[in-house]
Amino acid sequence: MPPKKKRPAVHAVTVLALLAGSTYLTVELRKDEHDKAPKVQSVTDTPDLTNGTGQADGKQKWERLRNPDRSVLRTEDGKVLATFTDGARTATLSGPSRTFAEPSNTKSKVVTDDWVRLMPEVWRKGAEKEKWFKDWFKEFAGSEEDDLFAMAFQYVEGAPVKKDDEGIAYAGDASFGPLNPDGSEGNDLRLEQSDFYDYLGIPYTFRDGTTIQPEAKRARAIDCSGFIRTVFGYRARFPLMANDTTGDGLPRTANGMARGKLGAPVIPLKGVGAADRPKTIDVVQPGDLVFFKLDARTKERLDHVGIFLGHDAEGHKVFISSREEVNGPTIGDKGGTSRLDGNGYYAKALRSAKRL
Repeated sequence: MPPKKKRPAVHAVTVLALLAGSTYLTVELRKDEHDKAPKVQSVTDTPDLTNGTGQADGKQKWERLRNPDRSVLRTEDGKVLATFTDGARTATLSGPSRTFAEPSNTKSKVVTDDWVRLMPEVWRKGAEKEKWFKDWFKEFAGSEEDDLFAMAFQYVEGAPVKKDDEGIAYAGDASFGPLNPDGSEGNDLRLEQSDFYDYLGIPYTFRDGTTIQPEAKRARAIDCSGFIRTVFGYRARFPLMANDTTGDGLPRTANGMARGKLGAPVIPLKGVGAADRPKTIDVVQPGDLVFFKLDARTKERLDHVGIFLGHDAEGHKVFISSREEVNGPTIGDKGGTSRLDGNGYYAKALRSAKRL
């Protein structure tokens, strides 16, 4: 009889142990999934913004700087609140500090109080006095609405799907492109030429009337220039060209973007050879497009483009771009560390930078 009395007790202990193990595994799995998800826009402090009028009021002051020509808004004690570059529509505003990370592909983290936004018009000297700017600045100074950086990280590995009112998934983990039947690891493993309309899976009519149909095999995919066009164009509404030659707006390829007339060159393109690597990159500002020469087969063409984010936690200049090695947008290290400084793969291949 005693053994019979012990069985329920043993059984209960076993059940409790199993439940505890199950709970532990569930927690660990959730922790694992949480670690894989991109950590973005973690606000850690509050910016020093005194008003949103765009006008100096004794606590703010405007300053003109050269190389490139730009207008800078500062606090009374000299802290930069915003930078506006002649010939460019992107502006860098000081705002709440955020942390951008991609734990599935790198330990690098970017902690920044820079918010990069697209203005409705190209900046020019004296624009701070114009109504369009005053209205825009009042709306976005100190705003936590998604900026270009937030949008860019909505396509890295693990980024959750976001859908519009029509049910179209406009954001979420993106791939670089479909597998190349003739490619191999480290040698054109994935096909290029996946643009934003391929990712979206919808036909798109450009301003010149050209309509392009998406390719089913490229669904949820964007190559390096397609990533830029997704963030700056489809999301932030910078005008887009159907290709590199038709209409006006942001061209289709990295080479077209680098050599086109849009934007303000901050590191002018001198050539594509190793001797044409910029001597200094200090002028590059968060939000700038950075252009690379990676493949000798493309001859005089620049063949890669990314978005400069600023410094990571270790002080390195970091950019984000879509690559075949990681299969999508990344700040990761696979296929080359995402740094502009030093003598790594991408640092050596940098040739120019532009502020759109």
